[in-house]
Amino acid sequence: MIGIHHKTIAAMPCLVIVDQSKENKPLPTVTYFHGFTSAKEHNLPLAYLMAEEGFRVILPDSMYHGERETEISRIKKQISFWDIVMQNVMELKAIREELDSESLILDGRFGIAGTSMGGITTAAALTQYPWIKTAGILMGSPKITTYAKTLVDSFKKMGNLPVTDDVIEHLYVQLEQYDLSNQVDKLNERPVLFWHGENDPVVPFDHSYTFYEDAKQHYTNQERIRFIKEANRDHKVSRYAILETVKWFKTYL
Repeated sequence: MIGIHHKTIAAMPCLVIVDQSKENKPLPTVTYFHGFTSAKEHNLPLAYLMAEEGFRVILPDSMYHGERETEISRIKKQISFWDIVMQNVMELKAIREELDSESLILDGRFGIAGTSMGGITTAAALTQYPWIKTAGILMGSPKITTYAKTLVDSFKKMGNLPVTDDVIEHLYVQLEQYDLSNQVDKLNERPVLFWHGENDPVVPFDHSYTFYEDAKQHYTNQERIRFIKEANRDHKVSRYAILETVKWFKTYL
């Protein structure tokens, strides 16, 4: 039987989805990050399917989301987008360290995946942590500096941003550290799956696809990096994408 356990891991509210009979045993483990304005519970279908395959799945709430939601304005949350992504990356390390200290990760088999903002988090985390064994980026951008500049430009067209140009420039400098498109070598031929709908109006399809086209040239075995594109699909993960993500982790983690 698959269990859903509400736990606090490294001071963060999380759901842990795992086979009840293996709850306290070391298992290959996947942390899955949700999208912007979403919450951990929204990824339970994928987590359930992964748990059926023998994984422990951690679903954390990101800052300002789910149980961590606070009374802040919509604009404040939007301009905090990149702070949330960077916070996710830092918190991923804390999650892994706590699980590792409890001997719950089998043979260091720790993976990460996410949807939209969670996919962006995944790409960013790959620049920081060589211990990530396998990754899944679902409708996320590995070109985060480019994407940030696109979002800032669109905000400026809608009106004045409640932050100074100096703050924005400092943000770009920070993001460069996490920008996978400028650090392709950091992949180190690790298995990475991309999924993106061709008609995505939120996160540009070409960001992930052009990155993939470049990155696969750095792989000796190009089967270890895969891009799934779906025609007539917008910013919503399909059942096909979910099933292929589960297969990817089953194969490589």
